[in-house]
Amino acid sequence: MALRDFYIDRLRTVMTAFVILHHTAITYGAIGGWFWHEIDPSPAASSQLLILFCTTNQAYFMGFFFLLAGYFTPASLERKGYARFVGDRFIRLGLPLLAFILILGPLTAAIVTAAEGHGFWPTIAYLWKHRQIINGPLWFAQALLIFSLFYCVWRAVFGATLTESQQTPRPVPAGRWWLLSALATGGAALAIRQIVPTGVNVFGLQLGYFATYVVLFAVGIAAWRFDWLRQLNWKNARVGVIAFLIAWPVMPVGIAVAHALGGRGRSNFSGGLSWTAILYALWEPFVAWGLIALSLLVFRERMNQPSALWAWLNRRAYAVYIIHPPVLVGISLLLHGWVALALVKFGVVGLLACIATWLAADPLVRLPGLRRVV
Repeated sequence: MALRDFYIDRLRTVMTAFVILHHTAITYGAIGGWFWHEIDPSPAASSQLLILFCTTNQAYFMGFFFLLAGYFTPASLERKGYARFVGDRFIRLGLPLLAFILILGPLTAAIVTAAEGHGFWPTIAYLWKHRQIINGPLWFAQALLIFSLFYCVWRAVFGATLTESQQTPRPVPAGRWWLLSALATGGAALAIRQIVPTGVNVFGLQLGYFATYVVLFAVGIAAWRFDWLRQLNWKNARVGVIAFLIAWPVMPVGIAVAHALGGRGRSNFSGGLSWTAILYALWEPFVAWGLIALSLLVFRERMNQPSALWAWLNRRAYAVYIIHPPVLVGISLLLHGWVALALVKFGVVGLLACIATWLAADPLVRLPGLRRVV
């Protein structure tokens, strides 16, 4: 691995930890879909802080995963060819998705119903009998598999042949393209949300967020092709970072204004053409572009050296992503009776869940059959 790639693996590991913290925040008062809600969203300061934390995460961190996945996709396809690449994608993405649908999803749901006194096995039986599909966080694997297949089709029909395709360095796009692409992505998100608002699942996917995901996956592919990550610096990322710093405070102000004008729970940010929906759709890409650039630059400068601890964490990050729901839900239920402030429980449970999930993932990456998958 080239020296400059160490920081990319660490970014994926940190983003995986943020996924766990994101779901922990939903457990203790943020808005979002999750298996167990101990505290419902409310006007309380702790709930509002956790909502802002999750809203910021939603704007960029899954898109960041798609960008990094896109970055490694062309080289993998070049090296493996179409048949092997597609087969590998089905193993690395399809099998974990299937395992979550058949085992981990029902298991996590049953842990919750058992804790609520409704039984463990009856829930498992009900979900299997009625063929209810729970893809949980593995929606990402589902979407990435679809993106990978579309990329193969696009390359086969419109792209250069595999033997002729090479990296051809080009300058990082100028600041105006960062702004224009953010506006275009926000506009596309707004258009999609007229049909599929955020929070609505279509085949297990929240399509209202997919404008950003598609764009960032494509940007990741272009970043590999034109060697943009190596060339990225503070000067050519300045416009994106400044736009993020200006845009980020707009959302909490907008939420406060919306609540003051229309009351809590009546402001529609998820779809339609209200000013709140327009604000949310345009806000997300400006935050995403800047935060992603900022993360790439900071990690490349400060976290790009070999480390045995980071290598251990990085190798287990994908397994952690797959198995964290039952671990997090189990820990939060075990500590349900602990009386503490919501933010304190968020911090303690989130930390314990991260530690426990990485430890649980350790044997999985050592098993001969599973190590190829995770």
